[in-house]
Parts: sequence; structure tokens; C-alpha cells
Amino acid sequence: MISDDRLSRLLLLVPYFLARPGQPLEKAAVELDVTTEQLREDLSLLFLCGLPGYGPGDLIDMIITDDRVTITYDAGISRPLRLSADEATALVVALRALADVPGLAARDVVLRALAALEGAVGETGESISVAAPSNLDEHTMSVVSGALERGRTLQLRYYTAGRDVVSDRTVDPIRLLLGSGTAYLQAWCRDAKGVRMFRLDRIEHAQELNEPAAQHVAPLNPSFSGGVFTPPADATLVTLRIGTMSRWITEYYPCERVVQDSPEHHLVSLRVMNLDWARRLVMGCGLDVEVVSPAELADAVADHARAALAQYTR
Repeated sequence: MISDDRLSRLLLLVPYFLARPGQPLEKAAVELDVTTEQLREDLSLLFLCGLPGYGPGDLIDMIITDDRVTITYDAGISRPLRLSADEATALVVALRALADVPGLAARDVVLRALAALEGAVGETGESISVAAPSNLDEHTMSVVSGALERGRTLQLRYYTAGRDVVSDRTVDPIRLLLGSGTAYLQAWCRDAKGVRMFRLDRIEHAQELNEPAAQHVAPLNPSFSGGVFTPPADATLVTLRIGTMSRWITEYYPCERVVQDSPEHHLVSLRVMNLDWARRLVMGCGLDVEVVSPAELADAVADHARAALAQYTR
């Protein structure tokens, strides 16, 4: 994975050397505030970057002779960026959401990019109205982002929805992420001994400790296209028969199988980490959801339903 600092440096190298053909490596390293060895490594990586296809004629190309660098093909980086109205609008929406994240580093850069894009989109006569993410707590975000900047450990009191419990966690923060309008802290959890994602709106209390955070290798950038949570293959497979009022389940949770069972019902299969969480999901939907399997889940739903009815008979 490429760090943010190195990515920014790589993006700068092409226009830098395009404006200075034959620039000596040593002089470039001084002006770019990196070592000559680091610059050589960056240029070696730059050889592997380019346009989709990644074959001859697609990758950035350069000539290095007598430690002098000349870019011979820039893969279109020097051309002005052209966006369709839909593409520009999508970027404006994303940048507005990002700019509203409290404690965001380099917010001025985001605002400058947003202003440029809004000016371009405004020329089309279109207007956009976007609500900021409603689940961001400014104090929590400030504590978390501050610990990240200073490389400190965090003590969290966190609500786990899957088990319906509140627990205290000691974590080494890795980075902040924004997915589907929700802010997450990616961190190494010392209790779970692994990398975990913590929703900021479920952090009841956050405290920065006077202890350096241990460095951990972060997984590759997660894709939120299928939802933030992706259950492992060995999680329990649950099959439900759901009515039209509960079709939201198929959109909110990653499902392995969705089959129409009748004009009003679908059979839905999804994997869950905790059957007690699945029981609460089913009971919250009332008569619109029926458990097909496993039998253990069906029995748990029936037992809790009978216990609830018994409270009324008293």
C-alpha cells in the first residue's frame, strides 16, 4: 500500500520533470526535499503507473541518462481534466461530505478543489443540495483525529450492535475512513488482537492516552461497494422468508442469495456472526419475517416471543 505522503510525491513528479527536462537527480531531490535514494525508488515505481491496460503505450515512460531525468510519456497527466456533468456532480457531493468531517487534515486542499469543481458545475446551470453526515460527533472526531496526528493510543467505550453490549477497548489508531456517509476509525484492537473498524457514532467515550501507539500494517483500502461489513465465509448462514415491508434487509446487509418465493415474499440468505443479533433482527420485523433456517435461530425467536407474551398474561 502506498502512503498518502508518497502518493502526493508521485503525483508531483510528472509535472515537475515535464517542466524540467534533463533535471539532475541530485538537484531534484534537494528541491523535492527527499533523499536521492528515495527519489530513485519513486521513479522506479512511477514506471509502473499509467492508464488502464498497463501495456506498452499506457505506462508513464522516462529516460534517465547520467542521473538526469526526462519524461518521454506522461500518460495524459499534463492534459486538462475533463469531466461530464454527472462525474463533476458526483465529485462535488463526495468533496462536500469530506469537507464536513470535523478535524479533517488538509481541509483547505479539499475546499480549494471543491470550489473549483463547484464553479465548473455551476456553469452548467445545475445546483446541488447535500446534507452533511448526521452521525459525526465533533468531540469524538477531535479526540480520534488528535490521537492519530500525535501517534497516541486511544481508550474507547464502544457499543457493539451485533452483540448489543458496551465494552472498553484499547486501540492503536491507524486511519479515519468515510463510507456511505458514516465515519469509521480503523484501528488495531488490543483486546481482539486484530484490525477492527469502529463507527464513530457508536463510540460513547474516547480518551487519548499518554502512550505511543504501536505501528501496524493497515489492510488495503476497503471497498464500501458491498457495505462496510463483510462477514467471513465461516459465519453462520441464516435463511429468512421476508415480506415486502422487510425488503430493506436485502439493501442494508450483504446477502448471499435473494430469491422470489411468491409475489409478496422473498427467500434471503445472509451470514451472521451472532445468532442473538439475528434473533433481534427477526423479532424487530414482526410477522413480516419468518426464520427458515437454522432451527436454532427459529427456536430462539419462538422462545423469546413466548416469554414476551407471558409478560402480558401476568
